Amino acid sequence: MFDTKFAIVLRDDLATWQKLNVTAFLATGIAGQKPAIIGEPYRDGAGHIYNALSVQPIIVLSADGATLGNIQRRAIEREIQTSVYVDAMFSTGHDSANRAVFAETRPDGAKVAGIAIHADKKLVDKITKGAKLHG
Repeated sequence: MFDTKFAIVLRDDLATWQKLNVTAFLATGIAGQKPAIIGEPYRDGAGHIYNALSVQPIIVLSADGATLGNIQRRAIEREIQTSVYVDAMFSTGHDSANRAVFAETRPDGAKVAGIAIHADKKLVDKITKGAKLHG
């Protein structure tokens, strides 16, 4: 149904709270980059309005740290803009501090906690090779 794929890959050794936190942050990064991924507001049977959601499913995958590094490298090589969350961001308390610790991180040494990608379906499959459906 979609020519694109929205995938989030989480490092498999994260605590549950970290997985949930990283997933939320990464999804907002994609929505901020690609506003068209957000549909129309929802309205219930009583007429109450609710926020719009993603127009397509978000696939959540998991991988070990080395595979996540490969995924990040493949995305960079293909010039695909992604959302990335690194471990150092767990120790900060706000956006500007997150950006500051992220700026100190080089891709070849990053301890990536998660990465989100929205691109052509076949390209996302190639980039995320090695990741498994989160379960």
